[in-house]
Amino acid sequence: MVGTMALLPPFIRTTRMARTVSRPVAGPRPDDEVFLDAPDDRLAPALVGAADDSYAPAAGLLATTRAGAEWERRDRYATRLAAFARSRPDWLDAWHAAAPHDPDALLVVAQLAVDRAWQSPARAELLREVSPLITAAARADDRDPVPWRVALDHARGAQAGHKYFEELWAAAVRRAPHHYGCHVAALRYLAESWHGSHRECFDFADRAAQDAPADALVQALPLHAAFAYLTDGCGPKVPRERLDAAADRAIALSPRLPSADPWPARMRNLLLFVLVRLERWADAVEQLRLNGPYATSFPWDRLSDDPLGHFLRMREDVRGAAAGGPPWHPPRGHGGRIGVGDH
Repeated sequence: MVGTMALLPPFIRTTRMARTVSRPVAGPRPDDEVFLDAPDDRLAPALVGAADDSYAPAAGLLATTRAGAEWERRDRYATRLAAFARSRPDWLDAWHAAAPHDPDALLVVAQLAVDRAWQSPARAELLREVSPLITAAARADDRDPVPWRVALDHARGAQAGHKYFEELWAAAVRRAPHHYGCHVAALRYLAESWHGSHRECFDFADRAAQDAPADALVQALPLHAAFAYLTDGCGPKVPRERLDAAADRAIALSPRLPSADPWPARMRNLLLFVLVRLERWADAVEQLRLNGPYATSFPWDRLSDDPLGHFLRMREDVRGAAAGGPPWHPPRGHGGRIGVGDH
């Protein structure tokens, strides 16, 4: 186990960059103007096209992200398109049939296959059967790290050994040293492999964040480690100051990302979750302001079958607590420190 952690961090050594994005921030929105899992302006036409059984908008979108090496957005878009294809696959089937070697179609096909297998009781066995699809996606464009993120998730679900996972990790970070999705996949693998060893997971997340550019999403990786700890319920306690430091990193990142925009909403929703657990009400109110009208299913679906309703209740209760009302605590679920899990 120790050997694995020793092998994971050395990749993070590239030139730092900084970019600040400034946009007007919308004020509080009424409940009926809050959106759950809203697509951004680039993804929305692709989803509309897919709903009309046209794959051309999705193909154009993913081709653009690949040409521009927009790996973070490519990862998010491919994941959302695969999620749509779970219930409406005809457009993807037609795309794959028309362009069987298209790197973009192959990526969505691989993601969809992993998603479908993950939900089965025979997950490990089914995931092993879809390995050739991931290999095809990875070989279709050697620059692309996103198929390697799919491979890392696949390896976790298939209960792959450490040596194999390390090989995948090395291939992923050669292509994109600070790719957020690959880092989250690695952190989740470590969390499952070292169940309860939250300090080691924090070490990995902190090292990655320290060497990443100031505006990289990897700055939020310690936030995932904090979430995993807060929702687990095993292992020794992590000092409060380490949880606060994880939140502080994400708070510093948040103003560098577009405000009141669907793109960073998932990170801000996760940050809100952690800030609420830490009872940092003023910071939570500020993140609500930056977040605008965008709720995301994760992490609220870990607490409720109605993530939007839970988000809205949290929002109002946080504002009340910040104004001097009684502190708000999420309801407890089936286990762990607060009764939810991180998948």
